[in-house]
Amino acid sequence: MYLKSIEITGFKSFAKKSFFDFNSPISAIVGPNGSGKSNVAEAFRFVLGEQSMKSMRGKRGEDLIFNGSQDTPKASRATVKLTFDNTRRIFPSVDFSEVVLERTVYRDGTNEYSLNGGKVRLKDIFELLSSAHIGASGHHIISQGEADRILSSNPKERKDMIEDALGLKAYQYKKEESERKLEKTHENMREVEGLRREITPHLKFLKKQMEKVARTEELRSLLSVASAEFFGVETNFLAQGKKKISDEIEPIKNELVYVAKSIAEARNKLEASSKVHELSKDLQETEQERERIRVEVNNVLRELGRLEGETAALKRVSEKVHTAISYDTAEAFISKLSFLVEELRASAQKGDVAQVEMHAEALEKEIRSFKNTTQGESGEDKNELLKLLNEKETLSARLVDLKKQEEETIKKYSALAKAVEDEREGSRSAEKAVYELLSKEKDLRGQEVVLNQRERELSMRTDELKRNMAEVGALVGRAFLDEVAKKVTHENFTQEEFEIKRKEIERLKVRFEEAGIGGTADIEKEFNEVSERDAFLEKELVDLQASSESLENLISELSEKLENDFEIGLTKINTAFEEFFSILFGGGKASLQIKSIKKRQVKIEEIEGVEEVSEQDDGEDDEQGIDINVSLPRKKTSGLMMLSGGERALTSIALIFAMSQVNPPPFIILDETDAALDEANSRRYGEMVENLAAKSQLIVITHNRETMSHAGVIYGVTMGGSGISKVLSIAFAEAEAVAK
Repeated sequence: MYLKSIEITGFKSFAKKSFFDFNSPISAIVGPNGSGKSNVAEAFRFVLGEQSMKSMRGKRGEDLIFNGSQDTPKASRATVKLTFDNTRRIFPSVDFSEVVLERTVYRDGTNEYSLNGGKVRLKDIFELLSSAHIGASGHHIISQGEADRILSSNPKERKDMIEDALGLKAYQYKKEESERKLEKTHENMREVEGLRREITPHLKFLKKQMEKVARTEELRSLLSVASAEFFGVETNFLAQGKKKISDEIEPIKNELVYVAKSIAEARNKLEASSKVHELSKDLQETEQERERIRVEVNNVLRELGRLEGETAALKRVSEKVHTAISYDTAEAFISKLSFLVEELRASAQKGDVAQVEMHAEALEKEIRSFKNTTQGESGEDKNELLKLLNEKETLSARLVDLKKQEEETIKKYSALAKAVEDEREGSRSAEKAVYELLSKEKDLRGQEVVLNQRERELSMRTDELKRNMAEVGALVGRAFLDEVAKKVTHENFTQEEFEIKRKEIERLKVRFEEAGIGGTADIEKEFNEVSERDAFLEKELVDLQASSESLENLISELSEKLENDFEIGLTKINTAFEEFFSILFGGGKASLQIKSIKKRQVKIEEIEGVEEVSEQDDGEDDEQGIDINVSLPRKKTSGLMMLSGGERALTSIALIFAMSQVNPPPFIILDETDAALDEANSRRYGEMVENLAAKSQLIVITHNRETMSHAGVIYGVTMGGSGISKVLSIAFAEAEAVAK
């Protein structure tokens, strides 16, 4: 037995967890009408992935969840768990001894599927079940009222049911999947071909660019070799020229330093010996100082004369206040006084200090004498006299000091006059030495200028070399140029060869620039990328073509297998169908026949506001369907439409049992398919159930006691006032007693 159990929680009337253990080849589920026993069959449909709410007597997912009662609140979800024994690997893709399928629906309509506790997709559930000839609905779940569904279905639907019964769904899934893959492959091929068409013009353009790149690379190589050789020779020439100039200019610079130092020393000597001007200036200043002293001496002498006269006059007045003097006396005094003053001035001008002092004393004496004779002495006159005497004394001291200064000035003047003459002789020798040194410096500067000019010329050639190297480096790539330079030998050449090489390089530069290819690395990179992309797309197209051929072969093989297996299976079903039909009807004939069906399309036309529907042949290949031919014993019945309800039920049972015999599913659920049978047919039905149970596990929902008698275990389903279905198991012995 493959089916182990089903667990129902919150599904329709099963509010609480209910468990059915199927440990018998035939398990019966019985109960009064409305108890919810048919909900068990719908629970099987639900957990096996049924998507039609109509098949489960609902409109939306919420209708499948227990909606509550007076005593029990409504459930938030419905869960059904189905357990299979997989020890004989009825599910070959699952490496477990037990397979548990579970489906849960929530009130918002969300569904969840799981396989052995892990979440999966509905598609995964269908693929798993198809490998064991199980589907969400079909020949293995037959509900009350749907027993003759296979009879009332159209030929195409009937063929699908038979294919499902024959276990061909897995191959159909593979074929459909292969067809989808093939269509996707063709779509991918079109996309790849489109991509190749898009990049082909660009690839052609890049190929032409690469040809130009090749020509440019040739020019790059020629330019690099010529430039590397030229630059190497020029670099060596400039280095040697700079070294030669450096060797020649260094001694000149050293000599210039020495000459400059000598000139400085000579000029210092010249400056030291060229103090004539300063000495002359000092001599002139000394002369001026001497003249100044003379003037000041004269001024002092005049002042002394004045003071002497005032003193003498004051004395005379003081001594003889009321003494009168004659005109002759006064005139004689003045004449004498004038004479003494003139003598004193003459002595001062001559610088004869002794004469100056002598005449001054004579003048003072004369004045004092005149004063004594003409004036009497008083207290006021005495004070005035003392004042004049003090001033006279001060001036006399000043006169002595001036005489000393005059003597020193005269001595200094004589010394300076001699020094001026000596300095004039030394200055002439120093000037000659400076002239000779300046002449030598001029010669050295001339040599330095020549060498500097040569150095500037080399510097200009160096700058030109750097510019050329930069230009060539920018054109061919600095790294590439440096790499070439390592392999080129440098040999000196003549000026003529130098010019030839230079012109050759200029010519190659022009040709390289005219090639008009810049960023060759980017072009090459893009060409490689586009080429690789095209090669990849070409390979992908080849792979897709191979995949397409492989899929076409697989589809062809699957189609052939489906056709062969269907024909073989149909033959077996016909044999079993006629056998079961004969058992149920006590004779007669029944068979299935393949029928070709034209594919037609519906055309809707509106004529005068009224829509009319017409069918048109779309011109495509014919489809296949299945017709059922029956012939009842002792009756001239032609076609299924002529059968009564009971006859249709027996015919559908015979066909379903025949389909199940050919490719038995792991289990079959019969939901009151025996309700319309009389007692005689019920016995026949029970015998057929016994035979069918030898190949498939049966779950029979029935009211028929004859059918119950063949069950190994019976589950009773009841419903109280709460509206909740409850499960009660009945032992076989008890079930047999109830059946009798």
